[in-house]
Amino acid sequence: MSDISMAIVGGVLIGSAAVWLYLSVGRIAGISGIAAQALRGPLANSWAVLFILGLGLGGWAAQLLGFGPSASLPINQAAPVADLSLPLLIGGGLLVGIGTRMGSGCTSGHGVCGMARLSPRSLAATLIFVGVGMAVATLVHSL
Repeated sequence: MSDISMAIVGGVLIGSAAVWLYLSVGRIAGISGIAAQALRGPLANSWAVLFILGLGLGGWAAQLLGFGPSASLPINQAAPVADLSLPLLIGGGLLVGIGTRMGSGCTSGHGVCGMARLSPRSLAATLIFVGVGMAVATLVHSL
């Protein structure tokens, strides 16, 4: 399967999951909010716990079925692996967490669900996080 086909299938699956969650539970598929809900009370919010588990299990199943990051690479070439230190990973995770709190949502909540609902707040948030991401990637690549 080509990279474009895999991207289209992935986008359809993400969109379908967001619609399903909204129609079945009445919730927006914002991962940071769902994760916070799962941590508040796993027994009272079993749907949130199952959703978060499904994210990991879905990625694992896709890898087993040959749809992982190395699926489109030649057989003799491995997928790139970032060699990052634990403090850098923790710092990055904290910055992402702070950003999702400040922005009242994450890329999935604003970028997928909010944009689909034509939310002005989500449009602003998406433009900001995509713009900052592009700037940081350009800066890191130039160093």
